[in-house]
Amino acid sequence: MSLTVILIIAVGLPMLLGLWAQRRVKTTFARYSEVQPQNGMTGAQAAQAVLDASGLPGVSINQVKGRLTDHYNPRDRSLNLSEPVGAASTISAVGVAAHEAGHAIQHADGYGPMKIRQTLVPVARFGSSLWFFPVVIGLMAGLSGLVTIGLILFAGLVLFQLVTLPVEFDASKRALVALENQGLLVGGEVDGARKVLSAAAWTYIAAFVASLAQLIYFFLLSRR
Repeated sequence: MSLTVILIIAVGLPMLLGLWAQRRVKTTFARYSEVQPQNGMTGAQAAQAVLDASGLPGVSINQVKGRLTDHYNPRDRSLNLSEPVGAASTISAVGVAAHEAGHAIQHADGYGPMKIRQTLVPVARFGSSLWFFPVVIGLMAGLSGLVTIGLILFAGLVLFQLVTLPVEFDASKRALVALENQGLLVGGEVDGARKVLSAAAWTYIAAFVASLAQLIYFFLLSRR
C-alpha cells in the first residue's frame, strides 16, 4: 500500500468521522434542548441532586463561559457548567450536567482509569505541543532518532485519549443510572439523555481514532 493511500486513510477517514461526530452531538444536543423535563430541573439542580444522593456535598458547582465547555476539575473538586447546561431546564442540560457529576463520583470512588488519566495530563499537554516539530524536522533531515522522540511524545497523547474513553463512558453510565434511580428523569426522558451522552461520546472516539491514525502514518513514513 502506497503512502498516499495510507495518508488518505489516516487523515481523510478520521476527518469524516470527526465531522460526523461533531454534527451528531450538535444536532442531538439541539434536539433535546427543546424538551423540558417534567420536574422542571435545571442542569445545575440535577447535578446537585446527583451529588447529594452520592454523598458529595463538598463539590462546588460553578458557571463558566462558552458552549459545551462543561468539565469537572478534580484539583479543587469543582463542577463547572456552561450557561446552556447549568441554567437551562432541558433534557440535554440535565444529561450533560449529570455526566459531569459522574466524574465527581469517579473521583470520590478512586476510579482507576480516572487516576491514570490525571497522571497522564501533563504528558499529554507536553506531547501535544511539541511532538510535531521533532517529527517534521527529523523526517526532513533524515534524523530517525529525532523522529522517534517526536513519536514517543505523540504516543503519550494517544494513550491519554485512549484512557479517556472508559472514563467518559463510565461517567455517562453513572449519570444515567442516577437520573433514572432518583426519578430526576422519567420514561422517554432517560432515553433522550442517553442519546445526548452517546453522541458526545463519539467525539472522544473520533479524536482517538484521528490521533492513532496519524501516529501510525508518521511511524510508517519514518521507516521508509
